[in-house]
Parts: sequence; C-alpha cells; structure tokens
Amino acid sequence: MPIINGLDRCQMTFSSLEDSISSDNEVRFIDAFVDKLDLQQLGVQSLTAKDKKKDGRAAFSDALFLKLYLYAYLNGIRSSRKLEREAIRNIELQWLLQGLHPNYHSIADFRKINAQALQNLFKLFVSFLKDAGLIGGKIIAVDGTKIRGNNSKKNNYNPQKIQRHLDYIEQKSKALLEEFERTDASEDESIHLGDIQEKLARLQEHQIKYESLQQQLDQSQEPQVSTTDPDARALLVRGVVVEVGYNVQAAVDQEHKLVVATHTINRNDKNALYAISQEAKENIAVEKLTVLADKGYHTGKELQSCQEAGIDTIVARQEVVNSNAKGTQPAYMVQHFIYNQASDTYTCPEGQTLQTTGRLHRKKRDEGVSYLFKKYRTSACLHCSVKDLCTGRHDGRREIERSEYAEAVERNKVNYEANASLYRQRQEINEHIFGTIKRQWNLYYTNLRGLEKVNGEVALIMLVYNMKRVQNILGFKNLMEKLSKWTPKYPSGTLS
Repeated sequence: MPIINGLDRCQMTFSSLEDSISSDNEVRFIDAFVDKLDLQQLGVQSLTAKDKKKDGRAAFSDALFLKLYLYAYLNGIRSSRKLEREAIRNIELQWLLQGLHPNYHSIADFRKINAQALQNLFKLFVSFLKDAGLIGGKIIAVDGTKIRGNNSKKNNYNPQKIQRHLDYIEQKSKALLEEFERTDASEDESIHLGDIQEKLARLQEHQIKYESLQQQLDQSQEPQVSTTDPDARALLVRGVVVEVGYNVQAAVDQEHKLVVATHTINRNDKNALYAISQEAKENIAVEKLTVLADKGYHTGKELQSCQEAGIDTIVARQEVVNSNAKGTQPAYMVQHFIYNQASDTYTCPEGQTLQTTGRLHRKKRDEGVSYLFKKYRTSACLHCSVKDLCTGRHDGRREIERSEYAEAVERNKVNYEANASLYRQRQEINEHIFGTIKRQWNLYYTNLRGLEKVNGEVALIMLVYNMKRVQNILGFKNLMEKLSKWTPKYPSGTLS
C-alpha cells in the first residue's frame, strides 16, 4: 500500500510569515483592531519605563502585549509561561508579533498593571459594536456567575470558623499541659519534655494567628477574611455549595446577544442590579433602557435606583410568605391586601382597613443593607372570624409592613406581569454566555489576586467573547470593512 511521505527535513524552503496566514484568520482582525487604537488615551501603562532602567536594552511595544493577550484569551491561553512558549512555536503568533517573543515576566506584568485599561478597551469595543449597528440598545438581560478565586476555602475565615480553631487550640493546650505535668513528675528518662514544649509553642503561634484574624475582622467590620487574596469572598453558588471567589456580572443586549457591560464583585446579586444596568446604559449611550433579571436581583432599593435613572425593570418577584403558628402558609398573603395611596391605608380581603401611625422603623438585611418601613394594623383582627387564615401572631393581629421602596417594587410588579413573554427570553439572551465561557473555554477560575486585577481579566474575557461572536454574525470580510471605517471615540483623558 502506498504511503504519503513528508518533506525532507534538510530540504531548504522559501516562504514568508504572510503566506502562512490565511486571509480570513482572526489574527488579522486583532492586528488591525489594535493598530486602530491610541493606547495612551486608552489608559495603557507602559512597561517601557521599567525596561529602560536596564542600560542599553530596548523595550517591546505595548501594542505587542495587547495583541498577544487578545490572541491568548481567544484561544484559551492564560498562563504567561505558556504564552512565552507559544510565541516561539505558534505560527499565528509569529505573524502577529512579527517574530518577537517577550519573556513571561513582561507578559504577566503587562496584565497586572493594565487592569483598568483592559476595562476601558472592553467599553471601547462596545462602542464599535454600536457604530456597526449590532446593538439594539432597548432591552438588556442581566445575570451573574461565580468564578473561583486564587484563595482556598481553607484560607477563608469567618468569626465562627476562627472561634472553632481557638476552642480547639485551648482544648489541645490544656491536654498538653496536663501531659507535661505528668511527664515532669515521671522518672522515665525515655520521655522527652522538649517534644511537648515544641507542640505547645506551635499552638501558641496558631493562637496568635487566629486572634490576629479576629482583630482584623473587628476593625474592618467585614463578615469574613481571606488570607491569600484579601478581596476573595465565600459566595453561595447553589444550594449549600460555597466557593471562595468572585461574582461576574454581565449585561447582554437582546439584539445579537452581545455583552454591553461587565464588572466583577465579591458579593451576591442582591445589591448588584443598578450598577451593572447603569454601566450598560452609559456604554451604549441611550436615554431609556429595559432590564430583565431573575429574582436574585429583586431588591427595593436597586429597583428604585434603576427606575430613577430611566431604566425600566422587569425583575422576577420573590414571593413573601407569612407562616402561621403551625408553620403553614396562610390563605391571605401580603399580595391579597390592597394599598390605598391617597389615605395611606391597606384594605384586607375581608374589607377591613389597616392604618399606620406614620412612625418609621428600620430593618437590617444581609450584607449591611437596611431600609425604612411603616407598620399597618387594625383592631378588627381581634374579632375576625377568619383570622386563622391570615395570621399566627400571639396577639391575633395581622401586621403589614410597607418599605420606603414599595412604589418601585409595585411598578416592577406591574411591568413583570405585563411582560411575561418578554421575561421568558431572559435565559435565551444571557445565560448561554456563561456556559460558553466556563464550559467550552474553561474560564471558571482566575489566577489573579485582587478585585481590580480580576475585573481587568473578566473585561478581557468578555471582549474576546464579543470578538468571536461578532465575527460569526458579520463574517470576516464584513467585519474588517466595518473596522476600516470605524473611528474610535475617546472622551477627554482616559476612559473611566
């Protein structure tokens, strides 16, 4: 059977890097895109000054590092050491970098010091997408996903965990001291007191460590502390599963499912809706916007902030359950009571009026969030024949609480009920993005430490996601044509 033979390795061949790269290769778009940019206006901090400290040594251009990272994240390469190797052996990178291959230290340093510039670059690319007519700018869907930080669960502490360690140290120290006394009184020369003393010394060191962590928590008023990455937090992923890391927020435009805003936080979604929605509104420069979000974002303060900023909210409502004395759900729930704005009263299902004294009370929620509310009651509850359907309070009176954000919550409720079919599109608009990034690209963790650096990396991830998607939407030829006609618009100074 005939066999196909390869080239003789000693054969001399003549070719160029240009001939090795196809006309529709994505590296050509990366090259043209970066060459369009004014890196100084973008806020890129140069490595040039650092390299010039070494006499006689020239520096690589900042554009070279930016091209390298765009290519790297498009192809799922995040390690600076791997990038150093790829620059040598990868023909596409040889073309893109024109045969240059920086060392891994310089590659890593560029990403570390340019977190803000990478966020600015993402925003600038969103403006390109809008200029290209790919952003609808009317409806966005917001969601978040947790990524693992560079901090193990073992090195994350809360007051309860610290106290458990201190209690164990106390018990262990007590047992060792008792053993020390017994050993000291013994005449057995084979037993060494030094071993016990060494163990006690180690326990004292650990005690100092945990007491220091507790003092740090007390001073910062934070509920937890991480020792490897101070900004990483233990976040609830699903059910009772907890991961130490960050919460990536993304706002996705309905038109072509492109990401128009993204940032990373180290808390849950409860108080995140306004920041990401307002960022999207600013990035695509519109006056009005509608945001879709799941019930994890349903917070009165966030809804009101969005609505005041011209952002209509369609957020799934969390059902309020009031249990009776038997722990079962009553027939008459809060939504069955009708509020009268003119008289500032509630009417119950039995036709009785609940009134308020007008006194404001304060309630504190998780993550330090508090709000003001008024209480509404009626004495008719005492003689009501169906009060068992309504309340399980020991005094037999139903009490309704109305928060300072109640009107915003009710406006959102009306929007949600009137746009049920639109809300059902939420998952189609945004959740596939996180699936692609985490499952297909394996970007479910970060090796960087600190909220600022992680924000820069996430912005880069979302940027290359948009790049890949827009190429699929337009095709390479149309994409390059639109890029050639595009003029980047920078505000005065660097982007914020």
